[in-house]
Amino acid sequence: MTDKSPGSSPFWAPHVHADRRPVLLARGRITTALRAWFAGNDFVEVETGALAVSPGNETHLHGFATSLMAPDGTASPLYLRTSPEFACKKLLAAGERRIVEFAKVFRNRERGALHVPEFTLVEWYRVGEPYTALMADCAAILKAAAQAAGTWHFSFRGRSADAYAAPERLSVAEAFGRYAGIDLLATLDAGEGDRVALARAAIAAGIRIADDDTWGDIFSRVLVERIEQRLGIGRATILDEYPAMQAALARPSSADPRVAERFELYVCGVELANGFAELTDAAEQRRRLEREMAEKERRYGERYPLDEDFLAALAQMPEASGIALGLDRLVMLATGASRIDQVLWTPMA
Repeated sequence: MTDKSPGSSPFWAPHVHADRRPVLLARGRITTALRAWFAGNDFVEVETGALAVSPGNETHLHGFATSLMAPDGTASPLYLRTSPEFACKKLLAAGERRIVEFAKVFRNRERGALHVPEFTLVEWYRVGEPYTALMADCAAILKAAAQAAGTWHFSFRGRSADAYAAPERLSVAEAFGRYAGIDLLATLDAGEGDRVALARAAIAAGIRIADDDTWGDIFSRVLVERIEQRLGIGRATILDEYPAMQAALARPSSADPRVAERFELYVCGVELANGFAELTDAAEQRRRLEREMAEKERRYGERYPLDEDFLAALAQMPEASGIALGLDRLVMLATGASRIDQVLWTPMA
C-alpha cells in the first residue's frame, strides 16, 4: 500500500481513505477470524476497564494520568491502562479458566513505525496449562490471520516469513551466542547479573556501552542491535527462556533458576507477542514491582502506585499462563504495511 507521509493529507481525505480501506477491511477480517478461533477453543471474551489505580509497573512503560472527581470535588488519581493484565488476573482469581480480551491500551512516550500511544492488545490466559500451550496458540493464530488476509507470507520492510511454517524455538542464551558471540548464561547466577562480565562480552562483540549502563541496559542493547532484526525471518521465531532478571511477571524456570518461563514471538524482525508462565507468589511479585518503580524513579523521576487489589488477587490466583499479542502489528505484517498508522481506522495526527 502507499505510505502516506505525515502531514501530507489527513486520513479522512477521501483519496487517502480509499487507498487505506483495503487494509482496514483486512483488519476486520483478521479480528473476526481471531475471535472465531478463541471461541472455538473455549475462551470467554471479557471486557475489563481502561481506567486503573495503576497503569502497570514496568520501568520503561509510561501511562497517561487523569483524575476521578467525586461529587464533593475531591480528586483521586487514576491512569489509563498500559495492559489489561492486572484486571484479567483478578478474573482468574474469581474462577475464570480461559479468557481473552481485545483490549485498547495506552502508552505514553511511544511513537514510531511500530509504536502508537493507543493500540490494541489481544491478551489471553489459560489456567492450569503450561506456557508452551501459548506457543501452539501463536502458531495457530498466525495461520488464522494469514488466511483472513488472503496471504501466504508476512512481510515488513523487505523481510518475509512463511505464515504456515512451524515457528523456530530459540532460547535467549542461544540467540546471544549465535548472533552476538556472547555466553549470556556465564553472566548470570540465580536471579542476579554480572554487569562487568556482560559489559566485557558486549565490548568484545563491538557493542558500545555507557559507564552507567546496568546489566539490563546492556542486555537490551545487544538484543536490539544484534538479535531482534534476525528473528522471525523465513518463519516465526519463539525466543524463549528470558533471564530471570527480565522475568517481569513470569515465574522462574524449575530447570534453571537463572532463566524464566517467558517467551516472545518475533515475525519479520518485529516483536509480536510476550508470554509467561504466570508468577503467583504475591510477595515476590511485590518485590519485583517495587524494584521496577525504584528504577523508574531513578531514571524518569516518577513512580506509579501498586495495585494492592491485584496483589491480593494474585495470592488467590491458580497456576496459569498468559500472553499479550499486538493486533495492530499482526495486521501490519499480514497486509505488508510499513507503518502501524496505516492499519488504524483513525490514526492520531
